[in-house]
Amino acid sequence: MFDSDRTALTTSLRAGLQAMVDGLDAAAASDDELLRHVADVEALGRLLDAARVTLAGEVAHRSRTDLGSERLTVTRGCRTPGELLERVTLVSGSTARARIRAATPLRARVALTGEPLPPAFPVVAGAVASGALGVDAASAIVTALASIRERGAACEADAFAAAEQALVDAATGEGDALPAGADEVAIMANTWALFLDPDGALPDGERAMKARGLTLGRERAGVVGVQGALLPDVAAELQRLLDAFLNPKAPGAPGPRFADEAETDESGEDVPADPRTTTQRRHDAFAGVLSVAAGMDGIPSLGGSAPTLVVTVGADQLDQASGVAFVPPTGPGDTGAVPASVARHAGCAGQIQRIVFDPAGRIVDLGTPQRLYTAHQRRAIATRDGECIIPGCHVPAAWCEVHHVQEAARGGPTHTDNGVLLCWFHHRTIETSGWEIRMVRGAPWLRAPGWLDSARRWRPATGSVHRRHDALLQAAPP
Repeated sequence: MFDSDRTALTTSLRAGLQAMVDGLDAAAASDDELLRHVADVEALGRLLDAARVTLAGEVAHRSRTDLGSERLTVTRGCRTPGELLERVTLVSGSTARARIRAATPLRARVALTGEPLPPAFPVVAGAVASGALGVDAASAIVTALASIRERGAACEADAFAAAEQALVDAATGEGDALPAGADEVAIMANTWALFLDPDGALPDGERAMKARGLTLGRERAGVVGVQGALLPDVAAELQRLLDAFLNPKAPGAPGPRFADEAETDESGEDVPADPRTTTQRRHDAFAGVLSVAAGMDGIPSLGGSAPTLVVTVGADQLDQASGVAFVPPTGPGDTGAVPASVARHAGCAGQIQRIVFDPAGRIVDLGTPQRLYTAHQRRAIATRDGECIIPGCHVPAAWCEVHHVQEAARGGPTHTDNGVLLCWFHHRTIETSGWEIRMVRGAPWLRAPGWLDSARRWRPATGSVHRRHDALLQAAPP
């Protein structure tokens, strides 16, 4: 194509695309029109992506090392094809390299004899060139099937071709099925790889054992980063624990639940939605898992007792809203500083001990087991409360901590009349969330924060089956 023809075509295509973009009024479109626009633009994008990948592949081909000083990268003063693409297209280096990787298995090849050969993945290449298959889905197919060829697996060529065709058909919606998304195609492709080469497609167990690990990072901005690589079965076990903690259930149903939307309790009043993000809830669930695990029988001891977190605090800091306490640092350079509220709540948990110092460094308060609720007391409180007593939070008793309504340091007894169930999150935030708790004839009552209930009414907690039953009887018509 002559330069003048190419320029005219490019100008025409650009003008047409610009007119389409200018004509899109997403805000004024109906729902159906909006989704049609999304699908149409994505279809055009697949064609453009096909052209991008094809051109990136040609740039890489003309920059191959056997061309020596005639390489395209050398004549243009670049070190790599990716760098050359970066300069010409202004995309990121990762995008340029991804296009080159995607192009390699889709390009026509030349045998050592000079005979032209089809692409390594001809069906994928054809579907990408037509715009029917996106680059993401194509890369998923190629990545899974190419690994079989690299290992030299003894699968028949017909079976390999059938897998490629089936995956492209699934991704493009050939037949009666709807087109599969790129992530779904990746799962299908890995399944095909497992079928074609069961031995090679399975993870390398020895390599995985060497790669496993868990690291606690340095404290920054009040949080400690966690990095690691879990074996699949360990990750699945942890996921099941988190699922048990985060599993959404209908209001009143047994089992743990964090509310994502406002609910209605037995009295017909709205209960608050959970303000936490998914990752925050996952963190709090993990905190609950650790608290439960630390108190279980069979956990290895430290210094002759169960693993116990020691929280230290100065007597002058303990009652201050902005007071500072300390936990053991997780790494060199970490201070271990935490809010004093952590120390105030430490006396309620069996695996956390609080030690209070006076200004001279003398120990003036040593948390002792007498401040902790016994197993018998905890079972009784669990039966009475059923779950975390904050409305809308259905974390069950087994995952909760027992909170002293009147703090033990201020004379509050370690008695069932002074203990209530709170999950880790609500226990940690009880001083700042605006929720208030008081005991009325040995049963917990709550007052919601002003932003939730302007009347600031006191209401009984109704988390246990007994309390729910009583509330229903009181609400029932005579």
